[in-house]
Amino acid sequence: MKKIYWIHHLLLCIPMLLDAQVVIHLESLPASSPEQAEIYLAGSINGWNPADTNFRFEDRNEEGYWLDIASGSGTMEFKFTRGSWATVEGNATGSYLPNRSFTFGSRDTLHLSILSWEDLDSGSSGANSTANVQVQIWDASMYMPQLDRNRRIWVYLPQAYETSGESYPVLYMHDGQNVFDASTSFAGEWKVDETLTSLENRGLGTAIVVAIDNGGGSRLDEYSPFVNPSQGGGEGDAYLDFIIETLMPKIDSAFRTLKGPENTGIMGSSMGGLISHYAYFRNPEVFGKIGVFSPSYWFSDEYFSYSSEQGKTGTPRIYLLAGGGEASIAAGVGQMYDQLRSEGFSEEEVKELIVPSGQHSEWFWAAEFEKAFLWLFYPDQLLSATGSAFRDVHVFPNPVEEFLRIEGAGKMDVKMYNNAGALLQEHVIVDHGEIELAGIRSGMYFLLVEQDGLSRAFKILKI
Repeated sequence: MKKIYWIHHLLLCIPMLLDAQVVIHLESLPASSPEQAEIYLAGSINGWNPADTNFRFEDRNEEGYWLDIASGSGTMEFKFTRGSWATVEGNATGSYLPNRSFTFGSRDTLHLSILSWEDLDSGSSGANSTANVQVQIWDASMYMPQLDRNRRIWVYLPQAYETSGESYPVLYMHDGQNVFDASTSFAGEWKVDETLTSLENRGLGTAIVVAIDNGGGSRLDEYSPFVNPSQGGGEGDAYLDFIIETLMPKIDSAFRTLKGPENTGIMGSSMGGLISHYAYFRNPEVFGKIGVFSPSYWFSDEYFSYSSEQGKTGTPRIYLLAGGGEASIAAGVGQMYDQLRSEGFSEEEVKELIVPSGQHSEWFWAAEFEKAFLWLFYPDQLLSATGSAFRDVHVFPNPVEEFLRIEGAGKMDVKMYNNAGALLQEHVIVDHGEIELAGIRSGMYFLLVEQDGLSRAFKILKI
């Protein structure tokens, strides 16, 4: 295998303030890298899309691979992948590697190396299992007749399960490798078992959790019913049929489960967030507690149209989460939240949360799991756990010509960014106020409103 690799590809960017460019020089790949591997950059500059064809490295045969970021501003966080988050780069021992970062204008060339691939080199880490005693691998290879595949299934049982005689709500989760155990995770674990054990010990609630491993190369296909021409998809219905028709009856037969949508949740991140969102709108009679973390709504506009066509059924609870470090994903969350609210979902039925420090990473989803779980299953306990309540913020008109009005309750820190994440304006507003946009050219922008440590992102169209 070649020892030296170069990355060069033109990234199409919207003109930005204080633009700069950078060439990334990738000096080496791990020995485990497949021949003719396609390498991608996923980061804050492209919504953390791990298989964006506009960010695919160009293979120039003997000249190697090249990536040329033609323009950008501010600080970009990023990672390298082979086309999915299941094939993300790792650290020197094959374990989780924190996001890389680069500030445009500081250098014109980056000399980097990929040390490992988490899916190919994780066995070298020697990591011990971090799953607690309530976690079991319930089926090491369950057959999925709807897809003619097999999949590992994990189950978490509450501490009091063996002695209480009680029945419990059930939460189904995707990307099961990452839910409980660092030794099987691709990019760190969600610590769901530790979090639920803590909640149970504090008397705040618990649940049975069923985690389904992802299908590796078939992950994108299984986690979306809608097809993205360059990414895949199309098997989401069959995947949900497996959960509903095959897996759920087995779980209900083996364990003391509470039935009905009011006791049944589904949760995931990124593409797993998409299939969780879709699960409610396709099967509201099954799923009533929906955790949608960092959803990849960019994958298909059909998520918006399908949700509108199906409308609201019953009294669901839908939790939409994104991080400030994934601006385009946060904007998609804001767009979906506004759509659902306008179509009749109440504040008790849909919740949007943008966390300023959040990134497209397992550590972020792990940190936010407790609040999301309580809001979905035990909302009366949320204030006891967090010590603060959520507030609503309204921004209008949108589209806007000259003045944008912000209404809320209390002090709000308001920041406006362009598509590249460059800060354009910053304001402090108490209760209500206006910001002037007359001097800003037409286009799409992002507004981040922070209040009491919580944030909400808005996509703003300036005309």
